[in-house]
Amino acid sequence: MHLFFSRLFAPRARAPEGEIIYAIGDIHGRDDLLGRLHDAIGRDLTAAAGARKATVVYLGDYVDRGPSSRAVLDRLIAQPVAAAESVFLKGNHEDALLRFLDGEGGGERWLTLGGGATARSYGVLLQGHGQAALSPDCARERLRAAIPPPHLAFLRELKLFHEAGDYLFVHAGIKPGRALEDQDPQDLLWIRREFLRSRRRHGHLVVHGHAASSGIVVRRNRICIDTMAFATDRLSCIVLEEDSRRFISVEA
Repeated sequence: MHLFFSRLFAPRARAPEGEIIYAIGDIHGRDDLLGRLHDAIGRDLTAAAGARKATVVYLGDYVDRGPSSRAVLDRLIAQPVAAAESVFLKGNHEDALLRFLDGEGGGERWLTLGGGATARSYGVLLQGHGQAALSPDCARERLRAAIPPPHLAFLRELKLFHEAGDYLFVHAGIKPGRALEDQDPQDLLWIRREFLRSRRRHGHLVVHGHAASSGIVVRRNRICIDTMAFATDRLSCIVLEEDSRRFISVEA
């Protein structure tokens, strides 16, 4: 009985003292929505009373599927939210793109994940004359030549996770029951069922994307803010301050 009540009345997760955190879900080439969400966050910060540290955490999947992957990376590199620190996490789509560009085993999987939209945003078509698909080697060569070095540097410097207060920010999730320092990076980027179905408390409340849904999903051990922007025309973020949480969404 004591254990039951301790779980029922467990303290609410808290952000670090004096810090307000905005965590943005999967963008997938929707620069139009990202611009609107940046504006909304800027207005929210202006309206917030008192000086505080502000951090914007991006949960990854900046590229693929939507039409403007190149513009998204341009904005993240050159125009992050003013007066806020930025934390950029890697998503499975960035992982797949880099594997493709580097010619790693399994890298050609990227071509099936909506990579054609990313290629087009850089002026590269993955079909040749007669609409026949380019060979992977030819597509790789053209894309390597088209992606600006600052974009590649940005992609290669992305973090796998971010800790703040009682929260852990990660793209896909974590392997339940495994310490953070022992996590497989591929699980942090790609895990689905085992994490999503877990009812374990993970030591942190996990804020993640990757598990696309038409709405925000809140569970006692995780919060998913991937609202499938490329298909729903809705991009969302969570706002964390002290022990409060709220959400901002923008639509096309």
